[in-house]
Amino acid sequence: MITSLKRIIKNGWLNFRRQGGLTFATVSIMVMTISLATFLFFFQGIVQHLVLGLQEKVDVSVYFKKDSFEEEILIAKEEIGKIPEVKDVEYVSQEEALNRFTEKHQDDLLLMEALNEVGENPLSPSLNIKAWQANQYEALSNFLQTASFNNLIEKVDYHQNKAIIGKIFEVSSNIRLIGIIFSLILGVIAIVVAFNTIRLAIYNSKNEIATMRLVGASNWFIRGPFLIQGVIVGIVATIVTILLFALANFFLNSRLETILPGFSLFNFFLANFWTLLLLQLVTGIGLSMISSAIAIRKYLKV
Repeated sequence: MITSLKRIIKNGWLNFRRQGGLTFATVSIMVMTISLATFLFFFQGIVQHLVLGLQEKVDVSVYFKKDSFEEEILIAKEEIGKIPEVKDVEYVSQEEALNRFTEKHQDDLLLMEALNEVGENPLSPSLNIKAWQANQYEALSNFLQTASFNNLIEKVDYHQNKAIIGKIFEVSSNIRLIGIIFSLILGVIAIVVAFNTIRLAIYNSKNEIATMRLVGASNWFIRGPFLIQGVIVGIVATIVTILLFALANFFLNSRLETILPGFSLFNFFLANFWTLLLLQLVTGIGLSMISSAIAIRKYLKV
């Protein structure tokens, strides 16, 4: 059993080497297909980083009337904090709001002069509310409209970057769709090229196959090398792809960090290495096995 398996693997490797240029073309197309699938994996990671970064900036500011007592606002804060969707509630007094405003616009002399002319503090006390997820702000908005302290609210200001988040999801969905379409096209091309490689290998081995039939070799012993040849194509393509992406990570990591602060391409690569390797192996070996099985079924009658 073990001896037969060794011979099958050896013959599969010989078939792989014997095809020369056609094997190179098959591996190249397979590398392109696996690379596109890998790119989509990395792209998903970048999109998640962008969305999480924006969600950290998402909040709702509830401004209260200036004649509201601090005790009333703190009671409202406590009530809002009990809502399951709320992650954090920050109370900003009139004095704190003025300090933040002055610090932010201290270089705008015209604005500072206008503020001095007003005399009194024109800003209202507020509560800055953060939810766990961006899609939970609708429930929070509904709560504020019917809350017991609604008569104290002057206005509710949303800083959800909703349009930006929506745009990111829209663009990323379109890119993913285009990537999936191209992956399918390349996948079909890879199957066709690998199919022709196995077909040619079967044709070139017809004398050996005839001899094996005469000596009573099992169907598995005859078909096995061609299946192994497909597996080797998938493994080689995966190794080439993982090396290419490791090299790309080395050169692009620092440049991407300047564009996307807080996102390390290299760390993402290391953290997801085994998942990525499994994805590439499944893609490469899967496509190769499908093409090998079709070719064997069609051209190898045993």
